[in-house]
Amino acid sequence: MLKPVAKGYVYVMPRAGRIMANNFFSNLGDIVVTANDLLQFKIKQAFADGGRFLINSTIGILGLADPATAFGLPKHHEHFGQTLGVWGVQPGPYIVLPFLGPSTVRDASGLYVDSLVSPSLNVNPPSARNQLFLFNMVRVRAALLEDESLINEAALDPYSFMRDAYLSHRQTMVYDGHPPRPRYDDEEDDNGG
Repeated sequence: MLKPVAKGYVYVMPRAGRIMANNFFSNLGDIVVTANDLLQFKIKQAFADGGRFLINSTIGILGLADPATAFGLPKHHEHFGQTLGVWGVQPGPYIVLPFLGPSTVRDASGLYVDSLVSPSLNVNPPSARNQLFLFNMVRVRAALLEDESLINEAALDPYSFMRDAYLSHRQTMVYDGHPPRPRYDDEEDDNGG
């Protein structure tokens, strides 16, 4: 449903405008990232991500620019679903949420908790919040247009490809890039048995 609107957004919005919109929402997301850094006891990363927000909100003019990256503060992606995974909560079944895309039961519940902290979802009046939410949805969908065409060309079964890629990516995020090696039924254990 959002695909035609996303195509229109890409057509009418200059590339520089799309970059500034991405930077703005990414900057607001750094508040959620910092909160999840603290919940995962990543204190050093929390200071870096909090610093990103402060630098981009001031020097970056409300986050429209991203000088923090140039200052050596890379963007991190921490969400409450990931935080639950770090605490040992299993992902549960894979689901596809309308308008939001692939998820698991754990990550879907994490979206709700993250929304409680997200500045863009706590704007008043509700009409302004809804406009921000819809604009962000269109922006995210527009960013996925190129990925979607690659998946449709490369995958024999786009659904299973997306499911497997999503689950693998989320597991990698929970383990900070070092997930445990999968164990197969036909493997011998270390004792030769």
